[in-house]
Amino acid sequence: MSLMSKLLTSTLIATLALNAGNGADEKELLKYVKKHVVLNPQVEVQGLTIIEETSHSELPGWSVYLTTMNLKYQGKEMKAPETIFVKDGLVTRNLVSLKNGRDYRNEIKPTVSDKFYDDAHLIFGNKNAAHKVLIFSDPQCPFCQDVVPDIMKAAKEHPDTFALYYYHLPLLRIHPVSDVLTRVMHVAQHEGKMDILPKVYAMKIDPRETDTKKILAEVKKQTGYSVTEKQVDAQKVKDAMKADSDAASEMMVSGTPTIYLDGKWDKMRNKYKEFIK
Repeated sequence: MSLMSKLLTSTLIATLALNAGNGADEKELLKYVKKHVVLNPQVEVQGLTIIEETSHSELPGWSVYLTTMNLKYQGKEMKAPETIFVKDGLVTRNLVSLKNGRDYRNEIKPTVSDKFYDDAHLIFGNKNAAHKVLIFSDPQCPFCQDVVPDIMKAAKEHPDTFALYYYHLPLLRIHPVSDVLTRVMHVAQHEGKMDILPKVYAMKIDPRETDTKKILAEVKKQTGYSVTEKQVDAQKVKDAMKADSDAASEMMVSGTPTIYLDGKWDKMRNKYKEFIK
């Protein structure tokens, strides 16, 4: 069970009458979250922000609110994504189809806003390319290793077709080595050495390794890229990693790789191939 699951010990299905008919505002949803979602008394709910209100073609009449909860636990402030479904004055955070078993919490993500397409995160392709691809990834994630290098290659080879924007999301509970590896990638990226990025994905290294010296030695051995501890430990690099993590929270991203094409979540992670001729 994840830390967030422990903090949000809620019932599977909970409903609450709302005053706003078919819709709801942040105040009403906050009341619902406090009463039915965050049941751990050690967690303080400080607020809730609606990121986007949307719908789903298979859920007629339902409004879907993609939100961020602002929480405080043991003196530490954190953000947690929450999807809330509202219809006819009723609200629930779990909506599952009895027909096909589909959990609609896993079917809907926010639309990417323009602010995420900044030059600092553009790694391959031209920013005025026909299509924008945005990725949240971890180089040690095996699913990422299967998909992300191919997308990098496609954007490099078709720069007028794809602009590839990359955000770091190291899954440190699973492979803590990614803490250093993602910072290495960030340094290489800002030195303009983009070809190092796919090489990091190809590295063979103990996912539990945390010794920075050993990790940097392996980076040099396996990729040919030399970087110092001072460079990867720089505060501006750590701040950039924190900013990427905050972006993931805002986009309700919890796993890797999470990929968007032209602002929309690409659940199958391969829609970009349709535009390669």
